Amino acid sequence: MYTQITSSSDASGLRIGLALSQYHDEITSKLRDGAIQQFFDQGGKEENLVLVPAPGAFELIATCKAFAQRDSIDAAVALACVITGETPHDQYINQAIVHGISTIICDSGMPIGFGVLTCLNLEQAHARAGGEVGNKGAEAMAAAIEMANTIRALRESEGGE
Repeated sequence: MYTQITSSSDASGLRIGLALSQYHDEITSKLRDGAIQQFFDQGGKEENLVLVPAPGAFELIATCKAFAQRDSIDAAVALACVITGETPHDQYINQAIVHGISTIICDSGMPIGFGVLTCLNLEQAHARAGGEVGNKGAEAMAAAIEMANTIRALRESEGGE
């Protein structure tokens, strides 16, 4: 017989770190608002949300690592917007962010909701920050909450240690 671990979308009792790039603030502020609203909609309490602004997307790596080093944080959410420009700069930044955040997840076991938009233009970013494609900040928060609950349930299950 197998054991099935079930998850929950209940944020009550979870402490979430929210790492927010301030670059492209007209986009990231909408991602932030969507993430915060999702946290509250899922039962999270204001005192259990830790918002840390970062200058840009690349700096989210250090912020998420700091969250992972705190026992009081159950999960993190990384929010940013990187838009393709005239050079391949966006590709290097995006690859570094994905590598950095996935390394933190693997090393620490702390879930990190990935709400980093990688868009070709500003119109695509607006569509993903509360426009016709939804709000990727809210989606990243929902994923972080579910994974924090899944990991907690797994650790608390018999034999899950």
